[in-house]
Amino acid sequence: MTAQHQNLRQGAAPGGVFFGIPLGDLGWFTSVLMACTLGFLSFFLFTFLGILGIAIYNGMGHQLDYASSYKYFSLPAGCVVLLASLIFFGTLWLRRKLAGS
Repeated sequence: MTAQHQNLRQGAAPGGVFFGIPLGDLGWFTSVLMACTLGFLSFFLFTFLGILGIAIYNGMGHQLDYASSYKYFSLPAGCVVLLASLIFFGTLWLRRKLAGS
């Protein structure tokens, strides 16, 4: 192994990296902030996909209100992703606290 490879391996975060953010080093506030960010991003992504789907559905001759994309697509998907990410990031934070580091 070359010295460059050894330096890269030593700098790796123990909990992994998510878009350049070391997951093993997140505090409580950062974990909650990341979880909420993922929930909001998924809400807006599913809103876009829901509106796009309703536009295609309405283009085929049906009539569906665009507010349905918020009620039936975005809100449930955002809540599920928010809950899952809170569990994930909370587990990472709790494991780090219990390990004593």
